Amino acid sequence: MTIDYLKKILTARVYDVAEETPLEFAPTLSERMENRIYFKREDMQSVFSFKLRGAYNKMANLSEPQLKRGVICASAGNHAQGVALSACKLGCRAVIVMPTTTPLVKVDAVKARGGASVEVVLHGESYTDAYQHALTIEKEQKLTFIHPFDDPDVIAGQGTIGMEILRQHSRPIHAIFVPIGGGGLIAGIAAYVKAIRPDIRIIGVETMDADAMARSLKAGERVTLPDVGLFADGTAVRLVGEETFRITREYVDDVIIVDNDAICAAIKDVFTDTRSILEPSGALAVAGAKAYVERSQSDRLPVKDQALIAIASGANMNFDRLRFVAERAELGEQREAVFAVTIPEQRGSFRRFCSLVGPRNVTEFNYRISDSTQAHVFVGIQTASRGESGLLARTFEAHDFRTLDLTHDELAKLHIRHLVGGKSALAHDELLYRFEFPERPGALMKFLNSMAPNWNISLFHYRNQGGDVGRILVGLQVPSGEMDEFRHFLTTLGYRHWDETNNPVYKLFL
Repeated sequence: MTIDYLKKILTARVYDVAEETPLEFAPTLSERMENRIYFKREDMQSVFSFKLRGAYNKMANLSEPQLKRGVICASAGNHAQGVALSACKLGCRAVIVMPTTTPLVKVDAVKARGGASVEVVLHGESYTDAYQHALTIEKEQKLTFIHPFDDPDVIAGQGTIGMEILRQHSRPIHAIFVPIGGGGLIAGIAAYVKAIRPDIRIIGVETMDADAMARSLKAGERVTLPDVGLFADGTAVRLVGEETFRITREYVDDVIIVDNDAICAAIKDVFTDTRSILEPSGALAVAGAKAYVERSQSDRLPVKDQALIAIASGANMNFDRLRFVAERAELGEQREAVFAVTIPEQRGSFRRFCSLVGPRNVTEFNYRISDSTQAHVFVGIQTASRGESGLLARTFEAHDFRTLDLTHDELAKLHIRHLVGGKSALAHDELLYRFEFPERPGALMKFLNSMAPNWNISLFHYRNQGGDVGRILVGLQVPSGEMDEFRHFLTTLGYRHWDETNNPVYKLFL
């Protein structure tokens, strides 16, 4: 059965709870990108996210008996707040299942939105655990499940954003950039816009570590990711929806992939123009618009003087996460370049090296005296444009300073810059690994208890960066005859991990 999404969107019941958000011109970013860039400010909704549109439209279309029995959802974020607010407005009971790892501030926010109408159930350590438990409660209590994205009424609710954009900007639009998680937002916007203005390009944006839609489109079928990164947690979905995949496949022109540094830079760009702070997923579309323009320049078909609209989809930011965003924003915009430089261990070397840096600002310099004829320094340098790191590296090399450009090296950016200090003759049989684990009590002990007792920790670095995920760097002394046991340890641990043993920056500094 074909669904008439144009009719569903035009008749969607969202404005009992949602606002028609402004389409705001971004002067500073527009000037820099040489295009007219606009932000669709969904972060200005009462729940600071677009999610209440779809949740309310779904619930407002339920029958009286369904509303009387109540609804249920599984969510640790914006969807939960949308369901809670909708339940309060409609006077129905809502059960919201959240993982036990959900920060208390989010649990309290959901309770505050729904008041007495909402019952929060904490279950499991992940969204998958919470989702399965919600399905069990749904059957036991005969509740109606409110899916966060794969439902026609939810899709239609989100599609009202596309309707507003075309009403607010009647002049030509080159492209609309939309963040993709499960696909509900882009499916709704694409279904409406392509029916009214098929000339407008609809471009999805995903993160490198949560690109389920891009992989599914390439494969021609839905692909389940083994795991997802959690920095942009609002779009961290392992499997996109069946209906959202169908619509995206039919209407979406392209999907752009960006990294976390680009997202951090986009958060800063939005702040510069609006003095508002988006959450990582909320700034995803802005990062995609910038990447799209830059890619067009390298393809020698530059997009210039065009209207580009990015959905600023949410602002539920953990305040403590801002330290990570601020640190990485400069790298994302490539306003800082990071290098490992080998200099002769002799008087005057540092002065000669600094003369090559010229008037640029040195943001970081880590050095420790060496007993060899050469020393390795870790240096950060402020840059004015993309590509300048490569130019600097070539300049250093031309003056006999052996150089590694570490601007895109995660090991260097996350850990090495805080660890430079020298090597140890005691670190034999050492393996170096980066791990990501859920930032919750007991996660570190789980790691330590899973290890064989005879594996010595020779290096450890952890820095709380205010996110839902912790990042550690660990040196483990594992005898060569125990590698099978070590590989089994990695598999059963269940944490995302990267082998950095052969990373050249490890060889230089640690």
